[in-house]
Amino acid sequence: MSTAPPTTTDDAPQPATTPESSTSWWTPLRPLVLRLHFYAGVLVAPFLLVAAVTGFLYAGAFQAEKLLYAHELTVAKAGGSELPISEQVAAARKAHPEGTVSAVRPSPEADATTRVLLSGVRGVDPDHTLAVFVDPYTGQVRGALEQYGSTGALPLRTWIDEFHRDLHLGDTGRLYSELAASWLWVIAGGGLVLWFSRRRALRRVRGTGGRRRTLGLHGTVGVWAAAGFVFLSATGLTWSTYAGANIDELRTSLGQATPSVSAAAGGDHAGHGASAASGGAEHGVGLDAVLAAARGKGLGDPVEIVPPADANSTYVVRQVQRSWPEKQDAVAVDPATGEVTDVLRFADHPVLAKLTRWGIDLHTGTLFGLVNQIALMLLALALILLIVWGYRMWWQRGRGSAFGRPLPRGAWQKVPPQILVPAVVVIAVVGYFVPLLGIPPAAFVVVDVLLGEIAHRRARSSAA
Repeated sequence: MSTAPPTTTDDAPQPATTPESSTSWWTPLRPLVLRLHFYAGVLVAPFLLVAAVTGFLYAGAFQAEKLLYAHELTVAKAGGSELPISEQVAAARKAHPEGTVSAVRPSPEADATTRVLLSGVRGVDPDHTLAVFVDPYTGQVRGALEQYGSTGALPLRTWIDEFHRDLHLGDTGRLYSELAASWLWVIAGGGLVLWFSRRRALRRVRGTGGRRRTLGLHGTVGVWAAAGFVFLSATGLTWSTYAGANIDELRTSLGQATPSVSAAAGGDHAGHGASAASGGAEHGVGLDAVLAAARGKGLGDPVEIVPPADANSTYVVRQVQRSWPEKQDAVAVDPATGEVTDVLRFADHPVLAKLTRWGIDLHTGTLFGLVNQIALMLLALALILLIVWGYRMWWQRGRGSAFGRPLPRGAWQKVPPQILVPAVVVIAVVGYFVPLLGIPPAAFVVVDVLLGEIAHRRARSSAA
């Protein structure tokens, strides 16, 4: 639920207890959950705040791109017959002879331009391509922009996406987002448990003031947004550095890896099959015959044509629609004969591969278009508010003049072994697959024990 230093509730009125409730499993566990929720919020909140702000901006970038790059994305006048794809590519190459053609995305709509993607262009990030926008009716080049990723992100969205993912620090920076994703669901779950363990009277917002009101707002918004936070956390981990690699390995061992159409002549589906990389635009029968062959297999717009990587490879034509319903079918076409040598349907993907695809697209705001993007912006806004309220509660706990004292240490020592031991086992297992979730608690326990021992020795010295 909450994501910021959600603060303690030990200075607020507590629910009355009975002999039965006082000996329940929750009574000794609550201080530990409260301490974990508090410290996780304090330490992770800055990372979550960055992720929330950049996520908010990223969700809005889809619509901003349509306005900012309208000249490149749309044609001057729609209508008439489109030029052959080969002529559109030739027009793009005449204007931009640098690099090599890595893919072509024919105009998916009547008023949209065709994108000719060039790799190996000087001044363009090696992981990106230069997208040359061509009017499919006239062959006029409308402009060229750097593009990244399968969703065709242009400079604005690319910059925000990379900031959200790694703070523009490369692989090292990705640890920030993985840390945030690893802990978001834990903080949300802990907040939910704490919120619903309180009396209904103590959860009210109306008619309250000060810290009680802040806590009420923090908790109420967190409860409504918790499911969304858990979803963002789970899907964000699927392409993180360490947890993502473990998830991929697990999916592969279960036979649930995402298949790819084979780019080798006559090949069968490969678990992580090859897709053709950069090369020239025209090979053998040419782009128009290849596109016609793909259309014959039912591949409707939007599609991407990837030229053969070498003399022993085929063209690959794949659908690239990430909105619902997903269009992810792909075919391989022999450049010598124009015959389809392999077909891969999205309907035939393993269940976990489909769920991963849908989860990522929902996380990035493409699955349900504008509605999806608005929902993500609301979730990001909720996360920002929860962080602000969390820090405010911490400040108010110090009576509005300074941050309040942290919760007393040693809460874990009061948890019965029959609860503590299974909890440690679960944390260890989860921590193995999600390292940035498992390592911080272990370090926290070590530090907590050391600080407790130091404080204990100082107390004994003072008493002596």
